[in-house]
Amino acid sequence: MSKVDGKVCAITGAGSGIGRALALLLASKGARLAISDVNAAGLEETSALAKAAGSPDVLITTLNVADREAFFAWAAEVVEHFGRVNQIYNNAGVAHSRPVLESDWEDYERVLSINLFGVIHGTQAFLPHLIASGDGHVVNVSSLNGIMAQPEMSHYCASKYAVRGFTECLRMEMEQDGYRVGVTSIHPGGIKTNISSAALQFAKDSGAEITAKHEARDRMYREKLLKMDPAEAARIIVKGVEANKVRVLVGNDARAMDAVVRAIPSSYGKVLMAATKRMLKG
Repeated sequence: MSKVDGKVCAITGAGSGIGRALALLLASKGARLAISDVNAAGLEETSALAKAAGSPDVLITTLNVADREAFFAWAAEVVEHFGRVNQIYNNAGVAHSRPVLESDWEDYERVLSINLFGVIHGTQAFLPHLIASGDGHVVNVSSLNGIMAQPEMSHYCASKYAVRGFTECLRMEMEQDGYRVGVTSIHPGGIKTNISSAALQFAKDSGAEITAKHEARDRMYREKLLKMDPAEAARIIVKGVEANKVRVLVGNDARAMDAVVRAIPSSYGKVLMAATKRMLKG
């Protein structure tokens, strides 16, 4: 029997990308699902696919993870519907690419409110219920950029480094206090999702100046870096959760850069910038 068979799993950002892939994989393993996203249409599609994949029950809720009260209301809704909840996958996230000198406070506020505070909201809202289940797990999606920094990604890196630290603190607390709740930090590398293009489109919609350099960087990310299929990423994530790993590196790029950062922590940035420059040229 699968380790998630019959369990209740809640997933944010389930309308597309890694969140949808997680929902479909967990559904195929017999999990009951509570899925949320700001994209209502995407959620409906994921729900239909998850039911077809084998989930016996799928609860869908339109949710902005930056809204703390709404998040707590969702947690209560999930427990009322299913009677319990075993796992929360705090997956929802956005990206933003601008130099610090060109960034407004609103840029940081938006990214941090979703990527960091969304994770904190989800953890705090669901944690008492996970403890009550006697077999809970918190899965927080950080990033490769929670391990290594990158130029023009200060918003995203700040949020993902913080998610990593928050998650590692939480795991220590659960172990220290004897709670039967696993805690795992997820660090995906380049996954074929729309996160890069969505960031560029948001900037356009917000009236930001989009230069040829911004377009080229987005194209380079999509064509050269975002390689792994979300379904494969989901497989690696769930395998790591089932093994109760502290940290899961998703993809060869994540594992390679983690090794580089460990080997040359003070100079990996030069290696990264040189490689990025070559890719933009080529």
